[in-house]
Amino acid sequence: MKKVVLICTAAVFTTAFFSCKSDSKNDPETTTHEMEVVAEIPNEEIAMASSSELNAEADVQYLYVTAPSGLTLREYGNLHSTKLARMPYGTKVKVVQTEDNPTMNVKGIKGGMDEVEFNHKKGFAFNGYLSKYFPPERDITVKGYASELNALFPDVVYTENTGGTVSNPENTESITLPGSEWHEAFFTAQRLFDFPKEFTFPNAKGKNSETIFDGKPKKGIWISQLEVTRNDNELEKIEYVYGSEKFDSKVTIEAVAGGMKISKTEVVK
Repeated sequence: MKKVVLICTAAVFTTAFFSCKSDSKNDPETTTHEMEVVAEIPNEEIAMASSSELNAEADVQYLYVTAPSGLTLREYGNLHSTKLARMPYGTKVKVVQTEDNPTMNVKGIKGGMDEVEFNHKKGFAFNGYLSKYFPPERDITVKGYASELNALFPDVVYTENTGGTVSNPENTESITLPGSEWHEAFFTAQRLFDFPKEFTFPNAKGKNSETIFDGKPKKGIWISQLEVTRNDNELEKIEYVYGSEKFDSKVTIEAVAGGMKISKTEVVK
């Protein structure tokens, strides 16, 4: 009787062994070790681990460098500590820890020092030059840029209106960026509409009305200037006005409920 039981047990073991061996032949990339792991870990636990990893990744925040000349990564959270790297305009950085309080003012832009990770280095960067909105690429249209942003930020709004006359048609395009600040909108508009680089972000403190002229306008451009409107040292409107023999254009940056709006109006002469 004992011999019969031993023979039956051996037969069952042999069947299981050949079954596994047969499966491994069908899938040459599956190893014996991999099969053992799958056998030991329930499917529920695997699903829970994957979900946890996805949630952890979803909690990670990334920001983009908006400083036209790039942004310095520093060893500590002040502007005098050692420089670790230079992060180019448009660079995507991982945020380790944010500084919500505006502890400093750099060229009229208020902010603090966020701890970020760039190119496998951790350091600190002035968050006044960091934005959740990735900057527009060169030569992209307003509509195209809004469409790209909508994939991540559904609240971004694009509008277009046409008017004028048959001989002098007028077209206005607008993009609204919820939660953005004056300086973010200015750098976006400067890139999107190719402002002259000599026009820097205007300080909120100053005259209620100020006009800054372009010292080196492009060939064929008759007028090129930045017009700033303030009220009690607070920005109300920034406009880039330019025109030629064939057209007049105006790019307007203004605050709206919950964010900033950038508009461009062009009239064909």
